[in-house]
Amino acid sequence: MNTEFLLTQSWDDFVSKINNFMDELGIEKDEFECDHAAIRVNTQKHADQLRAFFETKGKVISENFINGRPILIIELNEPLMLNGTQVPYVELPYPSEKAYPFEGWEHIELVVPGKASTVESLIESSIASIPKIEKAINGQLTEIKLKQSSPKGEKERLPNPTIALKKADICVKLHSHSIKAIIESEL
Repeated sequence: MNTEFLLTQSWDDFVSKINNFMDELGIEKDEFECDHAAIRVNTQKHADQLRAFFETKGKVISENFINGRPILIIELNEPLMLNGTQVPYVELPYPSEKAYPFEGWEHIELVVPGKASTVESLIESSIASIPKIEKAINGQLTEIKLKQSSPKGEKERLPNPTIALKKADICVKLHSHSIKAIIESEL
């Protein structure tokens, strides 16, 4: 895996796809905090390589078990840029039993105002903030897959309802608390 490529051409290609998807969903690019981006890998070896690489670019601020596997949050020394907005964190989930059809950048997470504590209240605040997203959430856009969850790390105290909207190989996730707030709740 070419790790330097991840922060250059691979990131630029991903941002282009994410921007197109955000336009389709009606998400204003500068309206929501994008607190992190996530990379998917299929092997322990690639995850270890990326961990070593990102540890040269920042520091691991959380290593938590979620859904039976380690998920790292790395705070970057130099944030990634998404439409003029800083993305200060990278999520690196170690592989699970599921194999992905590709490895690389997979999703961004946006913080929706309102501090929702359930998926249902997150859906309400997301539709209020992004009216066009209602069709995707209600299943009217068949090419967009919806997943609702409330992932929880072993030490987290804040609720973390999440809506994932996926199209092809990219995903935009909406949640109600920043990753920094979630991590701080673990202390």
